[in-house]
Amino acid sequence: MSRIKAKIMTILLIALALMMLFPMILTVTNSFMGSQEIENNYSRNDEELDQNTFFSMKLIPDSVTLRQYYDILIAKHKFLRMFWNSVFIVLPIVAGQVVISSMAAFVFAKLKFKGKDVLFFIYIIIMMMPFQVTLVPNYITLDKLGLIDKYSAIIFPGVFGAFGVFLMRQFMIAIPNECIEAARVDGCSLLQIFFKIALPLSKGGIASLAILSFIDNWNMVEQPLIFLKDTNKYPLSIYLSKINHTELGIAFAASIIYMLPMLLMFLYGENYLVEGISRSIINDEGVDTSEYI
Repeated sequence: MSRIKAKIMTILLIALALMMLFPMILTVTNSFMGSQEIENNYSRNDEELDQNTFFSMKLIPDSVTLRQYYDILIAKHKFLRMFWNSVFIVLPIVAGQVVISSMAAFVFAKLKFKGKDVLFFIYIIIMMMPFQVTLVPNYITLDKLGLIDKYSAIIFPGVFGAFGVFLMRQFMIAIPNECIEAARVDGCSLLQIFFKIALPLSKGGIASLAILSFIDNWNMVEQPLIFLKDTNKYPLSIYLSKINHTELGIAFAASIIYMLPMLLMFLYGENYLVEGISRSIINDEGVDTSEYI
């Protein structure tokens, strides 16, 4: 009986996985279709819509073509420009957030100072706030600093994100205090303890933070639309929303190229990501978090 239940559960999980993967599979196969074939599949006039007809979705193209990839990678320079705009925005955010969050997390996890719990509680509140809540004060601050229409208007707020501090703190808490005490006895300074003890023991957290931060900022839409006035500075995430219904073939190909960096990041750091999630859960359930100072 248990084997039958296991087989049924396996079949259900496979069916669920296929349902979740179907949009991605459809996007990949349609990116190799010709523009005319895509138009025939997805374009319907008003008369056909009145007859309650459904769009036909083909997984296997009649003829395979790379025309869409040629258009966006070679013929249309705007796509590549926006791709590199995304790179120039996202990479500094990820690097800066890893550095700043690691330092702040070490302080919250292993040092004693007055008002630490209150300050961390404020971090949690800020982390839970949606972007729209802080939009107006952020815009006013950036405008006063003269950063509107500059990449720094997006990079600086991203570097000091609260989520990175929360995630890295969960890893820093799990570092045994005995290791830090031993380093102090050997004469290590606080910076040496951070770089030689805390960071090496938090590689999983750093990888998890880098992956999550990259995915989150790679998909940003509101910040560039609000803080950047020059459309030539827009990242790739804006490009997909600007494609009209007459360029469906380009939309499919652009979506594939757009998701590749995120997919590769996830496949490379899947184990670190799982470790980061499980570590944060374990620490929340009760790990000795006594400070050494």
